[in-house]
Amino acid sequence: MRRECMILLLLNLSEHFTNGNKTCVKDEEKSLEWWKTAVYYQVYPRSFKDSNGDGIGDLKGIEEKAEHFKDIGVDCVWLSPIFKSPMADFGYDISDYNMIDPVYGTMDDFISLQKKLQSLGIKIILDFVPNHSSDEHEWFKKSVDKIMPYKDYYVWRDGKCDDNSSITPPNNWQSLFSNSAWTWNKKREQYYLHQFDRKQPDLNYRNKDLVKEMKNNLRFWLDLGVDGYRVDAVPFLFEHPDFLDDIRKPEELAKKEKNTYEQYYHPYTMDLDETYDMISQFRDVMEEYKLRDGKTRVMITEAYTSMENTMRYYGDETSLGAHMPFNFGLIDRLNEYSNATKFNEAINNWLDNMPEGKCANWVIGNHDNPRVATRFGGEMVDAMNMLNMLLPGAAFTYMGEEIGMSDTVIRWEQTVDPRGRNAGPDGFRTLSRDPARSPYQWNASANAGFTVSSSKPWLPVNPNYWKLNLDAQRKQHCSHYTVYKRLAKLRKTRTVQRGSFDGRELSQWVYAFTRSLPSAETYLVVMNVGSEDERVDLSNWPTLEKDQTWLVHTPSVNSQYSIGYSLKTNGFTLRPKSAMVLCNKRHPSSSSSTTPSISPSSLVFPVAMFVVALSFILANP
Repeated sequence: MRRECMILLLLNLSEHFTNGNKTCVKDEEKSLEWWKTAVYYQVYPRSFKDSNGDGIGDLKGIEEKAEHFKDIGVDCVWLSPIFKSPMADFGYDISDYNMIDPVYGTMDDFISLQKKLQSLGIKIILDFVPNHSSDEHEWFKKSVDKIMPYKDYYVWRDGKCDDNSSITPPNNWQSLFSNSAWTWNKKREQYYLHQFDRKQPDLNYRNKDLVKEMKNNLRFWLDLGVDGYRVDAVPFLFEHPDFLDDIRKPEELAKKEKNTYEQYYHPYTMDLDETYDMISQFRDVMEEYKLRDGKTRVMITEAYTSMENTMRYYGDETSLGAHMPFNFGLIDRLNEYSNATKFNEAINNWLDNMPEGKCANWVIGNHDNPRVATRFGGEMVDAMNMLNMLLPGAAFTYMGEEIGMSDTVIRWEQTVDPRGRNAGPDGFRTLSRDPARSPYQWNASANAGFTVSSSKPWLPVNPNYWKLNLDAQRKQHCSHYTVYKRLAKLRKTRTVQRGSFDGRELSQWVYAFTRSLPSAETYLVVMNVGSEDERVDLSNWPTLEKDQTWLVHTPSVNSQYSIGYSLKTNGFTLRPKSAMVLCNKRHPSSSSSTTPSISPSSLVFPVAMFVVALSFILANP
């Protein structure tokens, strides 16, 4: 009997050795889902890679270059709209939510891309555009004809008669693309609302049938296996039911604005309470699928609004909201003139306001804003990527930011963005989004390798493609590309995924932060956001050792330091606009695994018991 007990003990100890580490990993991973630490990479399909020579990027082109995502450490690809569309706003005017637009390919092409990404361990999320459809959608055509149930799928209103008996819009609401948000439909003899382009009529979320349709559109792609959605322009889903006039800004402010929309405050057309309930209903659709298989489908909302309203998208104790509302603080609050105080404020503004237990995220660029190299200058590309990749939470990269692409010059006659076109030849430069949407710069061949040399790209390629391209940076020892890859690898460490954050202004122009975790490496990011050399002294940082030696883990391209260089806490110099990641361990590259190590001391007792049990069994055959 004693022998049998010893054998059982031996088997249990064996299981401890073989499975103990796995159990530890599993327990640790339970509270940290993929979407919380992922690198999300936004692909604007028209501009990524053209596979068929028509000058427009497509799904096969994305699949052709899918290895690039794996190479730079991307966890999830986010595709801007690929659905059927007349392309008045390049896919954000959808005529069929359940079809791929032929310019991008076929459903088979999408499935093939999806399988390719899955084989690389990369997830995929789609753009969901709930506020409006195209005026060429069948729903809108039937709504014009007052065919049920589509009659009220859109926001229709009678006009008003002015003193001359002319019909005028129902109120003074303005489109984000400038001028009235109302367009007259002759056939229906009513105005329809469009908070964006006139080709993008607003959907009516006070209609229950419409809400069901939109939820089913979400389910269609979830059934095909997508991993979630980025939800577009959510503040505009509901309007005040009384259709009250918006309030015009004081004249001294209104006359400074770029377009008519900015001349008004908009309390009746955005951020209404009903919007947050609808987002919660969309989230419920995501949860339906999680209940089936335990896998999270992520939902990320886009809202350029106040911090208070943005935080409401997280939901509350009574209802789920978005997994993450986009954090645009590094876009909206910072520019090339911002000092360390501004950087500190922009970062803390999100972290201090975020509800407890929620996940942060960081966005430094997208298809609607000038690129990082344009907003901050090319010298700041690496510094901004360090912020984006190493601050706590999820990171979003717009295609091309990993190589430091900049906006290209688009002349008036080349402008295709409706927001730019609506501004006219005198105002398009400040409003057009085309410059940030130029084709990806793959190499130094004709058209930057985006399309064949005989084709004309849908937008001009940046003239600097001959020197600024992915192929060239891959061959360089130190480039934006190599820096980005090191940062992506560093994101996989336990310290960056789970460590605490401490950010500080070291001087007017030097900002720094640490990511630290007990019994693991500490990483220190330090950046000079000014235009002169800056002396850095870390000796007054209360949580750092006074005479600490740091190793350079990742320097920016413009840094005077190289990987592995030793620096002392009490003083070193940073070049203007340069930055670097420091590590307090001798071999920082060895910390890339997220697998927790087993302490040697924890093995003493089980090893001793193993020896005793084995000795007893051998002595009692």
